[in-house]
Amino acid sequence: MFKTILIANRGEIALRILRACETLGIRAVTVHSEADAEAPHAKLASESHLIGPAPVAQSYLNVAAILDAAKRSGADAIHPGYGLLSENADFAEACAREGITFIGPQPELIRMMGSKSAARDAMALAGVPILPGTSELPDVESALSEAARFGYPVMLKATSGGGGIGMQVVHSDAELSKAFTMCSARAKAYFGNGSMYLEKFLAEPRHVEIQVLADAHGHAVHLNERECSIQRRHQKVVEEAPSPALDAELRMRMGEVALQAVRSLGYTNAGTFEFLLDAERNFYFLEMNTRLQVEHPVTELTTGVDLVAWQIRIAAGEALALRQADLEPRGHAIEVRIYAEDPVTFFPAPGTITSVRWPAAPHVRIDTWVGDGSVVSPHYDPMLAKLIVHGSDRPQAIARMREALDATAFEGLKTNLPLLKQVAASPAFAQGALHTGFIATHCAPESRPKAGAGTAG
Repeated sequence: MFKTILIANRGEIALRILRACETLGIRAVTVHSEADAEAPHAKLASESHLIGPAPVAQSYLNVAAILDAAKRSGADAIHPGYGLLSENADFAEACAREGITFIGPQPELIRMMGSKSAARDAMALAGVPILPGTSELPDVESALSEAARFGYPVMLKATSGGGGIGMQVVHSDAELSKAFTMCSARAKAYFGNGSMYLEKFLAEPRHVEIQVLADAHGHAVHLNERECSIQRRHQKVVEEAPSPALDAELRMRMGEVALQAVRSLGYTNAGTFEFLLDAERNFYFLEMNTRLQVEHPVTELTTGVDLVAWQIRIAAGEALALRQADLEPRGHAIEVRIYAEDPVTFFPAPGTITSVRWPAAPHVRIDTWVGDGSVVSPHYDPMLAKLIVHGSDRPQAIARMREALDATAFEGLKTNLPLLKQVAASPAFAQGALHTGFIATHCAPESRPKAGAGTAG
């Protein structure tokens, strides 16, 4: 087992990894930017190293500074968390050159699955269902030709990156011509790669993903599914496990397909296969995340498995001690992501939290980095916390989520709590009638609950 792990991240996920290291008896060190010198992840670690100014390009994406901190701290492994460098194959390779274990999958698989067009090709070879679509398109003329073959609407996507950046539904040649140039330029600015591809557009699909763990000894399991259909700007805001759309037969079928892909790739460590599920219960590969997911807590609460600890154990060479038969879902868990953002426009709303109130109940889990006086910087992702509840079944979990949201309040800045309360109160949500256009369909801005007196949430 590792003696020292450096956590190459910040915020709530850095604290989550700190807890896993403490559970395993591993010394953990962190890195921080100048803006995060007083942040919890910098203060709670045994030591923390300054790696640069506030902008992520000069700090949390500064590979040389992070590797230097790892060597100075005596770290024999690095956990990248999610986001930032977690899916950067060059960083994983740089760790290996320095004799430091990257806690994640093989660099070549990170690189392959980081290209959505290459990932589609690999999944097709593995026998995984994929949406009708294209490989990387050289120019807009090729895109127009392929769109004519599929028929509109189509989904234009960047081959790299995520978070909905460089993605747009288009309904005509004119829209596609305009969107291709705009989305390509945006993807180039964010990910350094402006290449694009097309997929056939599914109207109102569900977004369902399968969590997997695989070791270097040929053992792999899936840990069931997560429903992630409620999104804004193609980014998830509410996740739950299990999905209300799946029965045992479909769960087994999707899980087996994910494990089939794991075996085909020779993949190790944690990963997530994301699928679109249509009304006829057909599922199609969307992408693979070669890292820990933001929504991993709902899987932990419904399986009893510490995913972060197993990431570390697998990277250290341990064999999986989990049996597929023991991983049936237990109860129901729902997670909401609380952001410092305008609940109508979804634009980030940084500022200082003058006070915060959290629910206190044994069935509530809060993964957060904020408290009274926390400064939410414009330099970083505006997620403040993940609020997760567990119940014996979905109706109980929904009731507990409503209570937990009512007991949560922020002073000093805007949050998306009104939107989350609206989702939780929606009859369509209670019925499990979920799809990726849920918020636009069921959550009109004028219908959102107002923040209480004196709160900005």
